[in-house]
Amino acid sequence: MEKRGEEYLSFPRRALFDKLGMRTMVVETDPFGNFLNQGYEFASARDWARLGNLYLQNGVWNGERILPEGFVKFVSTLAPAWVADHNPVYGGFFWINGDGSYPVPRNAYFMSGAGGQKTMIIPSHDLVVVRLGHYKGLNEGMKSFKKALALVMEAVPPSK
Repeated sequence: MEKRGEEYLSFPRRALFDKLGMRTMVVETDPFGNFLNQGYEFASARDWARLGNLYLQNGVWNGERILPEGFVKFVSTLAPAWVADHNPVYGGFFWINGDGSYPVPRNAYFMSGAGGQKTMIIPSHDLVVVRLGHYKGLNEGMKSFKKALALVMEAVPPSK
């Protein structure tokens, strides 16, 4: 990026967050200034929903392609190593509901962060569900999240 004359630390804001209207996102860096991108990003539920909707819309936002063509398919498709292990839960950087551990269709995929944070993308229902949480009470929070997802699946019919 710097070879192209672009500022590394402000790139995600300019190229993604500002375009989606995300105003609260904080992406942590390591001591050398490299983005971590491993579940320690912080944002409001509304901003996580915006990011989930970008994926729901196949990487296009307000008519502009933000994510490369095929990237949504990449993140939502089971990774080869996980196929080999017969463990259908991880794609390209995103988790997949391939084992049915969540009461949503198996084609659902999600971002998962610290403390049980989830941004669940459910394409069959044209739906994004966000859960914010904390390490304290994580187990009970996840039980409640699964119950809430089951209720949402009853209430929201599949999209056409």
